[in-house]
Amino acid sequence: MTARELTVRLLNKTFGANGFSNIVIGSAFVGTDISDADKNFCTALYYGVIERKITLDHIISGYYKKEKMDLTVRNILRCGMFQLKYMDSIPESAAINESVKLTRKLGVSSTSGLVNAILRQFTRDSLKIPEPVTEPVKYSAPQSLIDMLKQAYGEEETVGFLDNSFQKPPVFLRLNTFVNAEIPESFKESPILPQCYEFSGNFLATDAYKNGLFYVQNLSSQLCAVALDPKPGDTVLDLCAAPGGKSFTLSQLMGGKGIIHAFDLHENRVKLIKNGAKHLNIPNITVKCGNSAEYNENIPFADKILCDVPCSGLGVIRRKPEIKYREYAQELPELQYKILSNAAKYLNSGGELVYSTCTLNPCENEKVTERFLLEHTDFKGIGFLKDLGEPFGNYTATVLPRHFNSDGFFIAKFTKI
Repeated sequence: MTARELTVRLLNKTFGANGFSNIVIGSAFVGTDISDADKNFCTALYYGVIERKITLDHIISGYYKKEKMDLTVRNILRCGMFQLKYMDSIPESAAINESVKLTRKLGVSSTSGLVNAILRQFTRDSLKIPEPVTEPVKYSAPQSLIDMLKQAYGEEETVGFLDNSFQKPPVFLRLNTFVNAEIPESFKESPILPQCYEFSGNFLATDAYKNGLFYVQNLSSQLCAVALDPKPGDTVLDLCAAPGGKSFTLSQLMGGKGIIHAFDLHENRVKLIKNGAKHLNIPNITVKCGNSAEYNENIPFADKILCDVPCSGLGVIRRKPEIKYREYAQELPELQYKILSNAAKYLNSGGELVYSTCTLNPCENEKVTERFLLEHTDFKGIGFLKDLGEPFGNYTATVLPRHFNSDGFFIAKFTKI
């Protein structure tokens, strides 16, 4: 199977069954003999098409006026157009000819002439995007998302965020202080946060990663754990813990002293936390299955609680670009509020609680925390990470990619009076 054929098949899974890109691509190469170069090409083309889907479909509509088109044919055209428009290293002849070949390999040979004609006309038109080039076409984002971001953050921040969404996200790793080993020179510590490292290249192939000296965790997620500021000897709850990275970082910050109770709703995700803790030699964590939106009298009271709740994920569209095309789940804020309110029941007086999401939607962020303070008069917001400057200082902070080149994130901190 060629890299282009595999890409179209993966796109069919993503757009045909609403698959998540990281899951679809994560298992794509298992059991294949595809070369590393083809893996890289397939990954770049796959994510590129998802990122530019609205733009590519707008181009297609300029040459094909019918509303309906077979999904496989559309994905062949999307891939061909993306190569022509956005991959300078691919010759035009290869992008077109290989796209035509795909119609035969993927069982849609009757459309080979159509695919050939559309792609060749696009090249004759100098690869220009047909007018009108609206904001959704320019940024490949739904108008509703653009409008929400503008209302929340203004024109300049919105344009900056959407422009940044096409950039390759950096890889951040967290140092595992429970492994005594020398840090290779290729791992560079971040100037923003101690024990946070940014890595260029294939970290999966390094002995440092294989041996558990580092684990993957975005800088924003690390900031979330640091904001909670757990101390050695604390009792800590992580109520939506999978896959476990924040629990592991909390344990590092505690020096392995005290206890972390990590929970997740699904047993398969609980296993992820257990396996990760075992691999990293985390000494002070217990992992259980539990519904964080419902009170459980068997859960102990805690000094520190982390609620990194389920969310729409708009802050991580560089990594999962398909998220921006999904409809916003209207029930999410209510679920988030239930989890936050339930978490508050487990907190000791004088204890501290962090609420966080990886979205930029105010309905899931500020509106949830404002409602929480309004309805829980025994809590107040407290500032955190003030030494880092913008965006910190208040009891809430929205981390944008422009701040640290990390994922978009929302963090709020409270204390029980």
